Amino acid sequence: MKFFKRLNEEINLVFERDPAAKNKLQVLFLYPGLKAILSYRFAHMLYVNKLYFLADWVSKRTRRKTGIEIHPAAKIGKGLFIDHGMGVVIGETTIIGDNCTIYQGVTLGGTGKDKGKRHPTIGNNVTIGSGAKVLGPFTVGDNSKIAANAVVLNEIPPNSTCVGVPAHVVKRDNIKVAPAKIDLDQIHIPDPVSMELCKLRVELEALKKQFKEQPEK
Repeated sequence: MKFFKRLNEEINLVFERDPAAKNKLQVLFLYPGLKAILSYRFAHMLYVNKLYFLADWVSKRTRRKTGIEIHPAAKIGKGLFIDHGMGVVIGETTIIGDNCTIYQGVTLGGTGKDKGKRHPTIGNNVTIGSGAKVLGPFTVGDNSKIAANAVVLNEIPPNSTCVGVPAHVVKRDNIKVAPAKIDLDQIHIPDPVSMELCKLRVELEALKKQFKEQPEK
């Protein structure tokens, strides 16, 4: 009975947040986000009971079926909604509070330099836009919003809106904290790969110039 109650709650959650949902059968059989969350709940139960191989098997199978990877050791509260979902990655030491929304392409990951708690802690009622990356063992405060394609590398206070690469807070408690020309633009955001390529190109040109200016022996 408890399982069916939880299932009904998860389906109703989809209806609340996705206007494209038409009926419960559609949501139950065709929504990858719901499948991923239900599978995670089962895998997490196995993990807590130290059935690590089975937990990992469920997790990997779910990734193949849905395109969503959630480590079974992650701690996720109630009411998580993953919309579309393809490419979502949630790392091992991630903690997610209640009633959060995550869109496709989101990574809740580590930086590769931390040990122990390596992944972020997401507060309650947080929305993370498509393609956003939240990397490191810091906290994103309650009721915050992370823009699409933002790269968050530092702690975000509660009730904040952040945008950019690296991400910075542009609004807190509905008051702008950045210049008026900066807004929550989810389209015109710098591409970090292009930025690094430009930087390398400038350095290469400087080296070429330095090499040409050396006197011939």
